[in-house]
Amino acid sequence: MHGLYIAIVVVYEIIVTVTIIHVLMDNRQPAKTMAWALVIFFVPIVGMVLYAFFGVNTRRDRVISRRSMDQLTKRAMLEFAEQRDLRLPTEYKQIIDLFVNQNTALPFNNTKADIYTDGATFFLELLAAIGRARHHIHINIFIFADDPLGNLVADALMDSASRGVEVRVIYDDVGCWKVPRRFFERMRRGGVDVRPFLPVRFPTFTSKVNYRNHRKIVVIDGREGFIGGMNIALRYVKGTGTQAWRDTMVRITGGAVYGLQRAFLVDWYFVDRTLISSRKYYPQPDGSVQSPCIAQIVTSSPISPYPEIMQGYVRAILGARRYIYIETPYFLPTEPVLFALKAASLGGIDIRIIVPRKSDTKFIEWASRSYLRDMARAGAKIYMYTAGFLHSKMMVCDDFLSTCGSTNVDFRSFENDFECNAFFYDRDTALRLKTIFMHDQARSVLFNTRAMRNPPRFLTRLWESLTRLVSPVL
Repeated sequence: MHGLYIAIVVVYEIIVTVTIIHVLMDNRQPAKTMAWALVIFFVPIVGMVLYAFFGVNTRRDRVISRRSMDQLTKRAMLEFAEQRDLRLPTEYKQIIDLFVNQNTALPFNNTKADIYTDGATFFLELLAAIGRARHHIHINIFIFADDPLGNLVADALMDSASRGVEVRVIYDDVGCWKVPRRFFERMRRGGVDVRPFLPVRFPTFTSKVNYRNHRKIVVIDGREGFIGGMNIALRYVKGTGTQAWRDTMVRITGGAVYGLQRAFLVDWYFVDRTLISSRKYYPQPDGSVQSPCIAQIVTSSPISPYPEIMQGYVRAILGARRYIYIETPYFLPTEPVLFALKAASLGGIDIRIIVPRKSDTKFIEWASRSYLRDMARAGAKIYMYTAGFLHSKMMVCDDFLSTCGSTNVDFRSFENDFECNAFFYDRDTALRLKTIFMHDQARSVLFNTRAMRNPPRFLTRLWESLTRLVSPVL
């Protein structure tokens, strides 16, 4: 019996050691490697299970051939994306070139952005756009909820399909874990082509569950589209319990709709293995949108050689001359982003960050507090939104550069999830988003004073430090 016990312990230690070696050999960022190694070492069984589900880094060539898909769709988009009088702002040429070279995110002129900050207004406009569709509707969404709003949108999509409109929907399989399959089957019977992104099935799901499609993209007839932070769920209209939800969506018309279409069709090729590149999905601009706004639709994913959106944030922050304003529901920045923000703040740039006072995830709320204190000590102004749960993801810089999309300022969005943001180079768009930010700031309380004058107790600081230690794997 004693010999059996020793054998079990030895096998157990070997498994733990091999798992830690696997983490080390993956050559991740040191912070993430250390976090996984410590979790596995101190809570081995739980740590190894979590690593199997969320930590295994499936190799790029086994998950998706992004390069081949990009080449296929780039060829189609470049053919239909001829632009006249495209003058790029010289002060932002480096960040524009960064996105072009790494992401094939072409800059498009004559782009118009209409901004929505509440779910009721946005979903009315979305339903109206679905009703206007004559040729196709493309939706890529993280959560498509089986609730009254989700069923209303599903009914509208099925009605469009009955009129002969091509309707394609991608939903994230993990984001919709709580959604019964009959909900999507009903749409399929109604003529909607519905596909899950990276479906998760036991026991083969351990290499997929960590890579999720967090994008929120809608394209109608190749002429108008939507991007931002809202999923299709009733909570964006009614909130949850006593807490309202505040989010931001942007309706895009004009040139940049090409970028939204490309982002969707790349994902569609992955889930359906059908290449859609016909000219009818990239219609020639009709001249109805004449605007100085230039926009790029930038995607990022865990299988890209570079974290494109994170690099864009870093480039924008380090290039700021006056201010950077950020809204994010979760603030767990990677080291490059944290370094850039602190350096900019210490260099005299007005850094303001708004986060929700009460998060929807308590553990992440604890983990973010130490990062917020770091930023406060560096001179940044941290605000905590009190009028509900702030789910908005946007950044404004120097009254000209702005971005809105699905990307949170956290490790998961920057490194693990498939994300999509619109980057705008336009004074009017930036000023409108800045006005929204200032309105949200007025409904927030300043974190700095409380953080500096009333430092947390020892046990609170210890817990925040422990949660920060594992934040790279959240």
